[in-house]
Amino acid sequence: MANKRPPQDQLSNVRNIGIMAHIDAGKTTCTERILFYSGRVHRIGEVHEGAATMDWMEQEQERGITITSAATTVYWGDCKINIIDTPGHVDFTVEVERSLRVLDGAVAVFSAVDGVQPQSETVWRQAVRYNVPRIAFINKMDRVGADYFYCIDSMKEKLGANAIAVQCPIGAENDFLGMVDLVSMKAYVFKDETLGAEFETTDIPEDLKEKCAEMRTTLLDELATIDDSNEEFMMKVLEDPDSLDPDEIHAVIRKGVCTNKINPVLCGTAFKNKGVQPLLDAITKWMPSPLDRGTIKGMDADSEEELLLEPSDDSPLAALAFKVVTDPYVGRLTFVRVYSGVLEKGMNLINTTKGKKERVSRLLEMHSNQRKDRNEFFTGDIAAVIGLKNSATGDTLCGENNPLLLEKMEFPEPVISMAIEPKSKGDREKLSVALGSLSEEDPTFRVSTNEETGQTIISGMGELHLEILKDRMMREFKVEASVGKPQVSYKETITAPGKTDTKFVKQSGGRGQYAHVCLEIEPNETGKGNEVVSKIVGGVIPKEYIPACMKGIEEGLSNGVLAGYNLVDVKVSIVFGSFHEVDSNEMAFKICASMAIKDAAKNSKPIILEPIMKVVVTTPEEFLGDLIGDINRRRGKIMNQGNERGIAIIDCEVPLSEMFGYSTTIRSLSTGRASYTMEPSHFEKVPAKIQEEIMKK
Repeated sequence: MANKRPPQDQLSNVRNIGIMAHIDAGKTTCTERILFYSGRVHRIGEVHEGAATMDWMEQEQERGITITSAATTVYWGDCKINIIDTPGHVDFTVEVERSLRVLDGAVAVFSAVDGVQPQSETVWRQAVRYNVPRIAFINKMDRVGADYFYCIDSMKEKLGANAIAVQCPIGAENDFLGMVDLVSMKAYVFKDETLGAEFETTDIPEDLKEKCAEMRTTLLDELATIDDSNEEFMMKVLEDPDSLDPDEIHAVIRKGVCTNKINPVLCGTAFKNKGVQPLLDAITKWMPSPLDRGTIKGMDADSEEELLLEPSDDSPLAALAFKVVTDPYVGRLTFVRVYSGVLEKGMNLINTTKGKKERVSRLLEMHSNQRKDRNEFFTGDIAAVIGLKNSATGDTLCGENNPLLLEKMEFPEPVISMAIEPKSKGDREKLSVALGSLSEEDPTFRVSTNEETGQTIISGMGELHLEILKDRMMREFKVEASVGKPQVSYKETITAPGKTDTKFVKQSGGRGQYAHVCLEIEPNETGKGNEVVSKIVGGVIPKEYIPACMKGIEEGLSNGVLAGYNLVDVKVSIVFGSFHEVDSNEMAFKICASMAIKDAAKNSKPIILEPIMKVVVTTPEEFLGDLIGDINRRRGKIMNQGNERGIAIIDCEVPLSEMFGYSTTIRSLSTGRASYTMEPSHFEKVPAKIQEEIMKK
């Protein structure tokens, strides 16, 4: 084995965490403060000035939002913390998804004024899916309207979180001075003149003593219930809570976080530099190390049996590629999380997902977009690898003598597409290189060709997503291209069972073509996708032609019968057929099956489906009537209406085709005071009148 890991990087001291939240809750500002206090940077970069370290892309600096998740490493106390700052905008949800897949814990940041916002719910659900332990940081305590306790209630109500306050704020809004730590029962008061780098630890202010004692009792009662095996702790809580040592309490909180039973809540204001050091202490004390996350489940690539790996440098190498980036200076960078073993420079690897061999030519440690060469990375590390040619997001990489597969990642389907064309002949080649690179980087960005028009179609998660990608093509790849108006990605399906008996016969002198296929098709369960099964018995179609039939059916399904959109949720059975000794071949059966599926679909009452978006509108009450009227005009369905602290919230479902340009409308209807978020929900049947219009186009 290569060099031993440095003492401060011992596996029990490694923390891999992500910072996740709704757009504009202060994730990047929070990360900037962490970099500053841990000594990683020497001046604080501000998002609104376009100078944040973690927002290094030009597009991020101009818009003041995070687009791509950036990784960095800091040291705090005796812990090494690998941090990934993720985007909050729903169009870049894949960045959060893939980051959470490889992290051991997450800090969910909430705005003290707004509490749980729609995108906070989405990222929380993603973290639940990957079973990632979470602590919460209520940010922006200095803002007018900040309310710590309202935020905790909204976490319980909207996220179903077991949110427990471990701090009590001292003051709020302009008078926010710091917080009381309910474990040590000490107050932290921050000094403005040292940018929050220094703070005083003092006694609890008189007016908060009673409140803090009450909150501490609630905290201890809750902790006593999460671990039945710890009887000593329960007895102390019941009989003499004052005899509890802070370390004992921290140990129980840590256990509760690691087993996902509690979500401790802290507070502060990152922008005003208050509360970030206690947050770092909480990360090191409570967040799990790779050891706490336990054995890694994998699957033997050959036998498909379940394999268990210990997270240790001595185990065989297993790593997951979770992100691919094209770096202007060093080329293609693949970010990997090492789950076990040691990843070394010059190593030969196997990409078990694709069955290809790979070689590591260089290893880099990333700090946002700055890089430092390394010779090896140990278990629990996040590394950037140069030299991997075939690896994409979600691929497993392992040593040559230990082929195993780690759990894959699921990505949402794109909902919006537009045509793109190069402006000149010279741009054509550049465009195909750019599209290839960008679709490798981003699994939710798809490139296809419309067979009828020959146009190149790009698809993504939303208007902003495609706008940014278009911008990157021009700046990074120097491609001049014209883009059509955004189009909705419709789908087609069938609503009744059908069958077809299709023959394909062609005589052209010499050997002809002959194939005969009988299919039965029926609607599949919604969201189940397409299924193709062969029920051929007795060799009426020889088994060597069955794969060709299936390929023909798949090709037929990719081009619907009403308007050429993909057919989805269809179950196809090949039930009968015949062949000719001389004239039958694979090509004939493929063409025949493709024709058969078209015939069958035409007779099975096909319909067009459109993507429906889940839209949440927040508005001052005086504009409520106008906005609801506008949603109804857009064929929207109001699902729920609520009111929080004088702000009306409308939950609705609206077809994507009606949402283009909505941001301009909502601004003009509410004098710029309403806002909305939107994310894909499901597909639904298009009304008959609109179906006719789509077919005419």
